[in-house]
Amino acid sequence: MTKLFCFGLGYSAEALARRLATAGWTIAGTARTPEGVARIASFGYEAILFDGLTAAPQATASLESATHVLISASPDEQGDPVLRLHRDDLTRAANLRWIGYLSTIGVYGNSDGQWIDETTTPQPRAERTRRRLEAENGWLAFGEASGKRVQVFRLGGIYGPGRSVVDDLRDGTARRIVKPNQVFNRIHVEDIATVLAAAANGAGRESVYNVTDDEPSPSQDVILLAARLMGDEAPPEIPFETADLSPMARNFYADNRRVRNRRLHDDLGVTLAFPTYREGIAGILAGTEG
Repeated sequence: MTKLFCFGLGYSAEALARRLATAGWTIAGTARTPEGVARIASFGYEAILFDGLTAAPQATASLESATHVLISASPDEQGDPVLRLHRDDLTRAANLRWIGYLSTIGVYGNSDGQWIDETTTPQPRAERTRRRLEAENGWLAFGEASGKRVQVFRLGGIYGPGRSVVDDLRDGTARRIVKPNQVFNRIHVEDIATVLAAAANGAGRESVYNVTDDEPSPSQDVILLAARLMGDEAPPEIPFETADLSPMARNFYADNRRVRNRRLHDDLGVTLAFPTYREGIAGILAGTEG
């Protein structure tokens, strides 16, 4: 039996789970709330409540038969909750062949728009990204100590069906905030699933991968394209200096970088279905998911 256990079976993990379940894998996953557990169970997966505060006995039992583990649960003030509460379970898991940890390209901090890659030293500036980097290091150290194969995936801005500028335009919340020379890397959720499936099936020799599209682009350009393809008028441009932004959103704009993904292509052997936002937005509007 090949079994994927997901700590945090949310948007990205669901895309991977759907693909692997179709291939005959057994799927188990956690959620923080009873409503989330019910959602996981509705897919026919083993569903477990794990709030990140106390160990989940059902998770302990399920991990005994897991062959693959994916962690998308966020670190908290005390560090990574999975390492803190289920480290020993993972160490004892005799069938466990692979652990994937979902992180963020935010760990790199700001490069003033310059190109960076996995060899660039991370310099996170926000507390949440500093925690992510600490969690990355914790998982890589766990792999070294336990002999388990661990790979870290630094994700760009995640989008896809139900979570994109198409939805923002439809519900009237899209804003074309313009900050000159600012660009962002994105990644379609189905391309995340492709990357993770390749790694889980044994591809790749590296331990850290940037999982991003091929073309970092200004957010206002993405909204403009989506509006044109939808036949709608694009929202007006709003200068960044005068935009009404939450502290977290303003902090998001503080970092400007162009992230290379060559390792994803050359080492994992992945070809992206949505290499830029153009293919991604067109695919969402056409109702395709990869």
